[in-house]
Amino acid sequence: MRLVVPIKQVPETTAVRMDETTGTMVRDGVDAIVNPLDLYAVEAALRLREAAPDGTIEVVALSMGPPRAEVALREVLAMGADRAVLLTDRAFAGADTWSTANVLAAAVRRLAPVDLVLCGERATDGDTGQVGPGLAAFLGLPVLTYVSRLALQPPSQCRVERLVETGHERLEADLPAVVTVVKELAEPRLPTLRGKQRARRAEVAVWTAADLGIPAEDLGLKGSPTRVERIFRPRLGRTCERLTIRDSADLEAAAERVVAVLNARGLL
Repeated sequence: MRLVVPIKQVPETTAVRMDETTGTMVRDGVDAIVNPLDLYAVEAALRLREAAPDGTIEVVALSMGPPRAEVALREVLAMGADRAVLLTDRAFAGADTWSTANVLAAAVRRLAPVDLVLCGERATDGDTGQVGPGLAAFLGLPVLTYVSRLALQPPSQCRVERLVETGHERLEADLPAVVTVVKELAEPRLPTLRGKQRARRAEVAVWTAADLGIPAEDLGLKGSPTRVERIFRPRLGRTCERLTIRDSADLEAAAERVVAVLNARGLL
């Protein structure tokens, strides 16, 4: 059984900057980390592997990004992933969630057979939560979102609990499937010294657009149906009236003034 965990390298939360001309995120010269919410998906995959007989589950980390995203993949290898694949090509630059999901889906197909794709709830830089469901759509697989508990049901099913506004939903789905997890599922483990040593020696496979066979018009900005039209900082201008209350007379006057304002606006 093969589990694939897409991860993303994102800027530190306090370091996010946008290029107001292109509408894309500025990543050069910015400290980067593994998207924190993806680490819960990594932990979920590792726990599924530990609960299965030895050698029956393989965990593959997958990331699309610039060459330096290899650092993020090595961190996941240090946590315990079996192998890693980096999708990197200048043609991928500027991709929106649609184009990103398309590229990841092509990589998952190349990794076939894949039984389960585990994604984080969302990325902290884009904050859309669209790539996981988009990936499922491109692959034609069922998708289970906001999963807070996950277990495999032999021979080819999974059972989950979804975190919803009214509580939890319990569902079963046939594999292969795509699952997006929330942080309530499990606390991500820290890499061990042995894991770091193994990750340093491990080979990270590098695939380009040519390896995935995706037409150039479906990649990057060209293949992105959504665009950032304008970036601006909102300006908030507020006028207010301050009422100071020092004694009972001030209190009565303030109450009368509040009632008058509400009446004038038709709120009473």
